[in-house]
Amino acid sequence: MDFQPSERCEDFKKRLAAFMDERVYPAEEVYARQLNESGDPHHQPAVMEELKVRAREAGLWNMFLPDPTLGAGLSNSDYAPLAELLGRSPIASEACNCSAPDTGNMEVLFHFATPEQKERWLTPLLDGEIRSAFAMTEPDVASSDATNIALSIARDGDGYVLNGRKWWISGALHPHCQIMIVMGKTTTEGPRHRQQSMILVPLSAPGVRIARSLPVFGYEDQEGHAEIVFADVRVPAANLLAGEGDGFMIAQTRLGPGRIHHCMRAIGAAERALEAMCARAVSRETFGAPLATRGNIQDWIAESRIEIEMARLLTLKAAWLMDTVGNKHARMEIAAIKVAAPNAALKVLDRAIQVHGGGGVSGDFSLASAYAHLRTLRLADGPDEVHKLSIARRELAPYVPREQ
Repeated sequence: MDFQPSERCEDFKKRLAAFMDERVYPAEEVYARQLNESGDPHHQPAVMEELKVRAREAGLWNMFLPDPTLGAGLSNSDYAPLAELLGRSPIASEACNCSAPDTGNMEVLFHFATPEQKERWLTPLLDGEIRSAFAMTEPDVASSDATNIALSIARDGDGYVLNGRKWWISGALHPHCQIMIVMGKTTTEGPRHRQQSMILVPLSAPGVRIARSLPVFGYEDQEGHAEIVFADVRVPAANLLAGEGDGFMIAQTRLGPGRIHHCMRAIGAAERALEAMCARAVSRETFGAPLATRGNIQDWIAESRIEIEMARLLTLKAAWLMDTVGNKHARMEIAAIKVAAPNAALKVLDRAIQVHGGGGVSGDFSLASAYAHLRTLRLADGPDEVHKLSIARRELAPYVPREQ
């Protein structure tokens, strides 16, 4: 494995870092002010639309998509350091049209949609004209096992009728959200992994009802996490993605690259938290000396650097394996980073909060909000325990006696 970034990666990193310094960081306060002044936690601040224009002009658009005709044509290894930079700010990913769940949805549409589906939904997503949501998790079943998904997708004439309930549907409350990719069951018979399907459902379809917004530790995410009721929602049969029974396969395809993106963004958030910790430690005094002179604070700083580096290296290895041997053969590393990166980032943020004292848990700094939103990453795209289970099974496999 070569740790030297490619020339293309270095070029994008340089331009993206400049964009972050010149445009994104200065816009964070403006974004927060415009959002608060609107009185609507899901309002789209005008400054975001301005950032999108600037990002597109700078060629920092759809960087996640490896296809050069639609995206930047970057490999997973090339994009990973860019996702880390984007993760340093809560508004950077959307500014560059690289935010979840749109990235995963665009990849699904790119790989599995028909030409008509691509024209109707993928093109406006790539252009940043609309946003999307991915509806998989349900409140009434343990959705960490996707075969439990119970929402019904029943064939009826020339269409499908959906009935059920979803929750933690990220992006559904964004004012530009227009389309959902919904996972449900088209049959209850046959192999467990062939009962699920995915279908495109406009947010405006009759019978779709947003029951409520779900805050995270009291924080309302601008894009929202919604609970959605589907009551006799009818959509054309042409809205089905791939074929009946392909839902589980599509989900597995979608989640691999998405986990890389999430983990690198988490590392970016951890880096910024470490910077805040160090700045606070040298600027605050207790009992006549700067916090930075205290042994325990120095331990926290050193441990944070070590943990960030380990998480980054494991993530880069996973990205490299995805590029060289494919997602299927990188499953163990992908599962490992999905556990390691969020936990490392949360440790760093927790230390940074502690160094900031009471201010750390207040809204005066971004640390509490970052912690709240990063904590969900230990559940999103599969909880830690599911990934650990898959890793343990692989490790145990050589030692389990084969049946004669």
